[in-house]
Amino acid sequence: MKIGSKCFAALAVAVACCMPLAHAREGVDVGGNSVLTKLVSAEKVERSAAQQYVQLLQQAEAKRALAPKDNAQVVRLRAIAQKLIPFASEWNPRARDWQWEVNLIGSSQINAFCMPGGKIAFYTGILEKLQLTDDEVAMVMGHEVAHALREHARERMAKSATTNIAARIAGAVASSYFGIDSRITDGVARGGANLLTLEFSRENESEADLVGMELAARAGFDPRAGVTLWQKMGAAEGKAAQQNQLTQFFSTHPIGKNRIADIQANLPKVMPLYERARRR
Repeated sequence: MKIGSKCFAALAVAVACCMPLAHAREGVDVGGNSVLTKLVSAEKVERSAAQQYVQLLQQAEAKRALAPKDNAQVVRLRAIAQKLIPFASEWNPRARDWQWEVNLIGSSQINAFCMPGGKIAFYTGILEKLQLTDDEVAMVMGHEVAHALREHARERMAKSATTNIAARIAGAVASSYFGIDSRITDGVARGGANLLTLEFSRENESEADLVGMELAARAGFDPRAGVTLWQKMGAAEGKAAQQNQLTQFFSTHPIGKNRIADIQANLPKVMPLYERARRR
């Protein structure tokens, strides 16, 4: 039986749609975003994040804890961010229009974050106490940026049917360090949960590790630094536990052998990306 050219073309398309892609994307595979994110608009989350970020910077500046733009570590952080950001939109098209910011806050805490919309902050404690290399900084930054790209905060807010309760604890981190009246930060976060204190699930953390590792590799940073980074984190966590000084970062970023094992298992997927980037 003959098949006309039009029928053959239609059949070919139908067959192709049923077949797996011959060339899957290079890098890690973390699945799709949670359908829960549709319950909260991305615009609202990013707007709230921008407000809270500005508030945090104002508080830090008032306490003379905000590093100036010519600070060597600020220059370093922003240079690393400039290499990572071009690869962000593959994970979230909205990232093309984000107004990215990178700042450094003087605090002994081991902490760093990236709020929705690309608002990044590092605390001096994580750089100084862990003596991070550029590759390790890129892994931290990639991890935190991945939380924003994969909209984990938006997902977490959608899961909470009582975001007004979360708003009441707004500013817990900033208030404890900067001595700011919590009523101020409560007002900033009243439209939703405080984006500085959200706790992500283990699945979110694992996803951020893998996506962040890929971002760093594509930007030319050695993804094997993810292993040394979390080894350093583990040592710091043990020391903090002995001194009864565990911070929120350790409670929301459990170290564990599984975390490092997952990174090691995914290295073969991202090492070619790193090697290609280095050749460029």
